[in-house]
Amino acid sequence: MKPSVKNTGKANNRDKDVSQPIQTATPQVVRLIKKTSRRQRRNIIAFSAFIAPNFILLSIFTFWPIFYSLYLSFFKWNMISPIKKFIGIQNYSSLMQDPIFWKVLKNTFYLAAGTVFIKLAIALMLALLLNRRMRGRNLYRAILFSPTFTTSVAVAMVWGWILDPTYGLFRVFINSIGLRSPNWLTDVHWALPAVIIVIIWRSLGYDMVFFLAGLQSIPKDLYDAAKVDGASRLQLFRYVTFPMLSPTTFFLTIVSVIGALKAFDIIAIMTDGGPLNSTNVFVLYLYQNAFEWFKTGYASAIALILFVLIMGITLIQTRLSKRWVHY
Repeated sequence: MKPSVKNTGKANNRDKDVSQPIQTATPQVVRLIKKTSRRQRRNIIAFSAFIAPNFILLSIFTFWPIFYSLYLSFFKWNMISPIKKFIGIQNYSSLMQDPIFWKVLKNTFYLAAGTVFIKLAIALMLALLLNRRMRGRNLYRAILFSPTFTTSVAVAMVWGWILDPTYGLFRVFINSIGLRSPNWLTDVHWALPAVIIVIIWRSLGYDMVFFLAGLQSIPKDLYDAAKVDGASRLQLFRYVTFPMLSPTTFFLTIVSVIGALKAFDIIAIMTDGGPLNSTNVFVLYLYQNAFEWFKTGYASAIALILFVLIMGITLIQTRLSKRWVHY
């Protein structure tokens, strides 16, 4: 029993020795914790103050319309009557049986494929060309970029005159080489390609500027090392230029696809979806149902499908980008 009493006394003395520095340091630790918590509270308040305006605007003009559109898609409503009739998923089932909707979907994907791939390829070639030293290089860049900040209404009206089969500039040029000018905007076979040409022309300079920025950010040491190894120009582009431009290409691909899926203004002015819905696309068909035919619930269903489509394509592109995008 005595040894156990002695051991207990030593343990108590050891505990006292350990607890004394903790007790003496406790007020300092408490003050430090209070000071840190006050700093964190100030940071949180400052962060909330900075983010609150953006969050409020996003909630009003983005999040709330999405949820309200989802809500309206289950009703039959003409946007005038105060009474909304609940019809469940009938709007979605009607869409699946609507032949115009499937034609609009086909036209939208055709427009996206035509504008994205062709436009990015031309923009990359122009960027490679204008990245070299040449006389008047800045002037050429400005000319190619100028359609980007031109209003869509002006672009559509000017190109509507250029493509006119009777008095347009295209007719004069094509007839001068012995060919016959087609009815660009009134022929079901030529209307959508004509719209694609106009959309490519308007947004080509935007993509070109981004490619130029990407080219100028590539280190010259990579080209010098590849040339020392005997790489040709084609190999330089394949193994140096294009991999280093992959983040820019990925960004422009997503932006171009979303822009093509949301195309509206140029098509509405030039063709209004005609002839025979050959140029009708998602957003234009949505507008027609909502504001011309007053089928608000039906239009809300179209809007939700467009939202899901854009989100799905963007997620797929982001997932596939891990295989070919190099940062």
